[in-house]
Amino acid sequence: MKRTHGGKGMDIARLYRHLACTRWHVRRAFPPRTLVAIERAIAEAESTHDGQIRFVVEGALDGAALLAGQTPRERAMELFSLLRVWDTAADNGVLVYILLADHAVEIVADRGIHAEAGEGAWAAVCRDMEAACARGDFLAAAKEGVTQVARRLEHATRRRHARGNELPDAPIVLR
Repeated sequence: MKRTHGGKGMDIARLYRHLACTRWHVRRAFPPRTLVAIERAIAEAESTHDGQIRFVVEGALDGAALLAGQTPRERAMELFSLLRVWDTAADNGVLVYILLADHAVEIVADRGIHAEAGEGAWAAVCRDMEAACARGDFLAAAKEGVTQVARRLEHATRRRHARGNELPDAPIVLR
């Protein structure tokens, strides 16, 4: 059952999923050892190309975003901006975003990378990650996602510049 609010549909089931997704759910899916493994995977992956990967896990959207009907893609774009993933010297930042309550994965790539890789490449990575998350294997989803993003970055950026690590490798966990 959907109710409309502000021109967008508000899904009552979605609202419930977001309200029911607590910090405990997020911590159970992404415990500290998993976050450390993701950080290591990103550091290792970035040693093979010039791209910069940011990884964000969010349990649920807040009430205002839900009422406004914010989609996982819109939230990923918002975080891409807020975290300044776009602010790399070579326009080579990539955000991998997981929204647990919606069982959604989104990848947002800076224009320098997106033009090279294309939308289809990111959609395939998202589908693979969503399938692993659906099985409850969040570590495998994250590591495989980072690996697949890195493969695309290897083709798109090569190792041309010695700029160092422009974005932190540690994943961000939001409620």
